[in-house]
Amino acid sequence: MAGRLKAPTGRYGGRSAEERKAERRRRFLDAALQLFGAAPGFRATTVAALSQTAGLSTRQFYEEFHTLEDVLAALHLEVNGWAEEAVRDALAEAEALPLAERVRVLFRAYARDVTSDPRRIRIAFVEIIGVSPRLEEQRLARRARWVELICAEADAAVVRGDAAPRDYRLAAAAFIGSVNGLLHDWSAGWVDASLDDVVGELVRLLVGMLRPEGWVPQASR
Repeated sequence: MAGRLKAPTGRYGGRSAEERKAERRRRFLDAALQLFGAAPGFRATTVAALSQTAGLSTRQFYEEFHTLEDVLAALHLEVNGWAEEAVRDALAEAEALPLAERVRVLFRAYARDVTSDPRRIRIAFVEIIGVSPRLEEQRLARRARWVELICAEADAAVVRGDAAPRDYRLAAAAFIGSVNGLLHDWSAGWVDASLDDVVGELVRLLVGMLRPEGWVPQASR
């Protein structure tokens, strides 16, 4: 019969079918992080190689995914989700801080998460590029979430009188491009600086966008 293979149901070894399915999926994603994010990369990885690295069969692969592109899509969302969670966790810590310090805390949380494993940077900034229209749409949609997060922070700063009032969508998109490029180059060893130096430079860039030359915060007026 044509179609995808059905996964077994019921309990086995004290675990439900759902638990076994989640474990298999996790093993495939962990294997993909290694193969896509290091060597040989997404385009040179086969289903057989991924299954072997995960310690599972190709039959089990097709019980979880249709294609390797599905695995890359899931991994890309996961890597971005980890970084976003780190930023949102830092929001409480930064709640009462002045603007520059708040930006530094939030951005350091992002940078430390995404650079904690070089494979994450490769998944987020390299392997996802140019694969297919579907993944390009996902990449841009995920990027739009970061734009919205930055704009929300900027708008809140405007309300507090900490930032100049304007539409920050274009500035946020430009800033994200700078972040992606600089963090990738730093991770690849092309930038001779510490991560704190890189974060500091990007923070100055963002604060400069929020507080252009000649504009004075309300508290200082």
